[in-house]
Amino acid sequence: MGYLGNHLATITTGVFAAVLTGLWPYFVDFAPLLNFVFIMAVPITWFMVITCWLSQKSADYAHKNAHHSPQPKMGSRQTIQTFESTTETTQMSVTDIKEVQAELSSELNDLKESVKLKDSEIERLNQEISNLQTLVQIESLKTELANLKMLASKKK
Repeated sequence: MGYLGNHLATITTGVFAAVLTGLWPYFVDFAPLLNFVFIMAVPITWFMVITCWLSQKSADYAHKNAHHSPQPKMGSRQTIQTFESTTETTQMSVTDIKEVQAELSSELNDLKESVKLKDSEIERLNQEISNLQTLVQIESLKTELANLKMLASKKK
């Protein structure tokens, strides 16, 4: 909350509207043009007061009903859960171990190949981007050349 419950703009505009409304009867006979100014200014300022009040009420409602998720505090006490499991020893033959090693090696090689493909794709995209930059530069040079030709034709 700010000053006056965030209604400072409403109160300021309201005071200005009240002063204009209060001065209006004194200046009615002073000049016809001034009467026209008051006829226009007083309703507009009261409309501004209503608009300021409604917009502040809307903002207050929106912020009051905003859903803020609580952020976890850093440095708070942390709970560490440990799980104990019984380890069962299973005996694997040497051939089973070799099969698993070969399978993992092939997966690793496939992964390396996909990374190489992605690297080449990234390189190709970078090349296209650099080509686009030169195309933009070429187009800007063509535009400058056209402008120079127009200036040269105007001088003749």
